[in-house]
Amino acid sequence: MSEMITAVRGYFSYRGREGHVGFLLHRITGLGTILFLGLHIIDTAFVYFAPALYADVINIYRSTAFGIGEIILVFCVVNHGVNGLRIAILDLIAPRFWNIPAARSSVRISLGIAIALWLPAAFFMLRSLLINNYGLFGG
Repeated sequence: MSEMITAVRGYFSYRGREGHVGFLLHRITGLGTILFLGLHIIDTAFVYFAPALYADVINIYRSTAFGIGEIILVFCVVNHGVNGLRIAILDLIAPRFWNIPAARSSVRISLGIAIALWLPAAFFMLRSLLINNYGLFGG
């Protein structure tokens, strides 16, 4: 247990600037994505084993809290994918760019690309949430 506490402290105490932020975001978004996948496998299994429960779960997923969670999930998937591509490119294609200034700028660029890809999706998802859950925008 003490090894786990030491590892967690290391995650949050190191101040490596962009590189460390990129590392933490990659880990957190990966955990968010895998959490969703596990939940999705379980709730899809309800279709076969407990159809009435599946209908109840779908009604829960239509709530505002889960709508906001879906918007966050989309960020997790997009950021994890873009950052994974950045890591793969730097590892496989251009390892000569593994230096501190290039790594810092590549983290900024990959985060900018992820946000640029996520914002339109977040806009439409939030708009749909407001229309369907609150009747806004003529819904």
